[in-house]
Parts: sequence; structure tokens; C-alpha cells
Amino acid sequence: MPITLYKRQRQIVDFIAQYIQKNGYSPTLQEIADALGVSSLATVHEHLQALQRKKVIKKFEGAVRGIELIDRTFLKMTDSVDLPLLGYIAAGSPIQPITDPNATFKVSPEMITSKSRAYVLQVKGKSMIEDHIDDGDYVVIQETQEVNNGDIVVALLDTGLATLKRYYKEVTRVRLEPANSSMSPIYATNVQIQGKVVGLIRKFS
Repeated sequence: MPITLYKRQRQIVDFIAQYIQKNGYSPTLQEIADALGVSSLATVHEHLQALQRKKVIKKFEGAVRGIELIDRTFLKMTDSVDLPLLGYIAAGSPIQPITDPNATFKVSPEMITSKSRAYVLQVKGKSMIEDHIDDGDYVVIQETQEVNNGDIVVALLDTGLATLKRYYKEVTRVRLEPANSSMSPIYATNVQIQGKVVGLIRKFS
């Protein structure tokens, strides 16, 4: 019988699996809290207890890095890291979830850091074509809200739509710049950054 994980539990398991695959040992509670933007270690501890009850992880009390993944479907120790494939990203459209919630994508460990969760989105459309990001490509996204001018980001607008664009902070607004000379930039005052592109994967048929 498949294990049901709530969204935050899934994020924690994803991060633990990615961290172990990259480093060979588990993260601390503080590193999990930092990665997910949670201020309370007690909240992380509660989620870990729930995951232990579901027999997804095993915790060794008293150990700083005492987390073991029991459900090995979340952890494949190879020379690659399995990132969740969350859906599709297109200019001016919401992120569309894929039909398989357990879909993963193998990437090189060098593409990601151990500081936050990472995931993969498939690109729809030609808005970033001049940055060599084409329709059907896969982008590796590192979850972060701290970005610099020129970074390619997943930006959530106050309309509820998400888009993949280059980020530029202006005096009173944010400019989201496409890499397509036939398209105009998006200007917004309220933008939530959901992550930045740290890798590109292209599959040739």
C-alpha cells in the first residue's frame, strides 16, 4: 500500500534524500529548517516524528545527524541525485502538475547545493530561447528567495501565474525579462521568487 505524504512531509523527505545522496550523511534539524524556510525546530521535529510513524525514516535520538531513510524508493545511492519532477513551466501560465506524483529526474550532484531543496520543471514555450532554453527542455530549480539581477527564476505573480524569466530589481518594481526579442518584459511590484535555475537538461529524441 503506497505511503501518503503531505506536501511539507514530501518536501522534507526530498531534501533529506538529496542531502544524503550528495553528502553521504543526513542533515541536521537546523539544516532542514533552513532549507524549507521554517523558523521552528519543533515544527521540523513534529514532521520527522510523523514520518517515523509512517516508517519512511528512522531517527536515532541523541545523534545530530541521526536520520535514516527506511523507504529506499526515496533514496538511490548512485552517482546521480533523483530530483522530483514537479510539472511544466510556461510564460504566463501556472505550473501544471504532472500526472505521476512520484516522477523523478536524475541529475548530477554538482548541479545542486545541500542548502535547499531542488526540483525539476519541463519548459513549455519559447520565451527563453535566446538563453538556449527551448520548448521541451528540463530546468533544475534550487528553492530560494535570494536571487541576484540577471538570475533566471521561477516567479509567482500576484495573479497566481508563474513564469520563467530573468530577474531584475528596479527602483519601484521588478522586471521579468524574457530571452526572446519578440516578447516584452513583465513588470510587477509583487513577485514571489520560488527558485532559480541552476541547471539545464535537454533530451534528444
